Amino acid sequence: MLKKSKNLQNELPQSSHLPHIGIDCRLSGVRHAGIGRYVSNLVQELLPLLKSKATLVLFFFDEIQQREVIGENTPPNCEVVFAPVQHYSFAEQLRLPSIFQKAKLDLLHAPHFNVPIFYRGKYVVTIHDLLWHEHKGRAVTTLTPIQYWLKYWLYLFVVKKAVERAAKIFVPSQTVKNAIVNRFSEVENKTVVTYEGVGSGLKKASPVPERKKKILLYVGSLYPHKNVSRIFSAMVKDKSYRLVIVTARTAFVDRVKSEIMELGINDRVELRFEIPDASLARLYHEAAVLVQPSLAEGFGLTGIEAMALGTPVVASDIPIFREVYDSVANFFDPNSSESLLKAIAKSENRLVSSQDSIKLLEKFSWKSLAKQTLSSYIEVLSFRKE
Repeated sequence: MLKKSKNLQNELPQSSHLPHIGIDCRLSGVRHAGIGRYVSNLVQELLPLLKSKATLVLFFFDEIQQREVIGENTPPNCEVVFAPVQHYSFAEQLRLPSIFQKAKLDLLHAPHFNVPIFYRGKYVVTIHDLLWHEHKGRAVTTLTPIQYWLKYWLYLFVVKKAVERAAKIFVPSQTVKNAIVNRFSEVENKTVVTYEGVGSGLKKASPVPERKKKILLYVGSLYPHKNVSRIFSAMVKDKSYRLVIVTARTAFVDRVKSEIMELGINDRVELRFEIPDASLARLYHEAAVLVQPSLAEGFGLTGIEAMALGTPVVASDIPIFREVYDSVANFFDPNSSESLLKAIAKSENRLVSSQDSIKLLEKFSWKSLAKQTLSSYIEVLSFRKE
């Protein structure tokens, strides 16, 4: 029989052995976009919460990644293990289980779906979305057909095993939870919604004296479901706008560059790659509007970041953005350039109020996410056999 110990929210199980909680940090940092932000902020907020209650074992790809997330010196309640294993690879499935096993973990947190199927330890997993279940085929990949379909079917298998075997599943929104429960109904009771937040590096940035008129900003990857082409088609109709694209991923960059050239808007589009938070904050402050044109998302972190800094956001009218942005954003039909232009015109001279920004920062907080995550760790580790 399984029995819960008392005071689950306050302390980890008491014993002479400090629990070892591992986090796979190979996808942390700026180069890994939204997931990178999630892992980095989770680790940074967890460390002071754990104090001497547990040892956090962090698996980084290399020293560069370690320095970006926790600095040169390893905190006292922390161990660092280097695991130079490429994500989404066969090596990840074959080599990582033994690396995790050697660390003698009481619990592993896999912050993405790619949990090695041969790992037999106790773990929790974060599922950021199920986009690749819904968006598939040659249009969403740069791989050859054989490579793509092989990876796709492996992806489906790995996700299925991850959610079935996980002790807890973290998701960034109720919308994603609904999508998971629709496909895997048996996991509803162990799925926890943990909203993401705005990083301290962005919040501390000083605003610029004046926003630049007619400057649109897009921050995110360039996959087809991101629908960035809708911004391009709007710019063809209204030649007064300029666009700055900030991305941490190289996938589809060449395709986007070709599209920009074909449409004749290349002189009005600027591409920026892997920029630090200070530079990103300046772009948020300078932009007239942040555009979120996605057809599907798991959360929509960049919109929250922009609105927290006072930047108006226009977002496609899809359930996830209605859930997260509520009434603060202006919404448009993601299939209509005219609808987008109307939303931009309505938004570009109206900043997000300081009151709305404060409410957003209270609701969407990395510290709150870390506290929720730690509570789930405690709950999982506090189960014992009688």
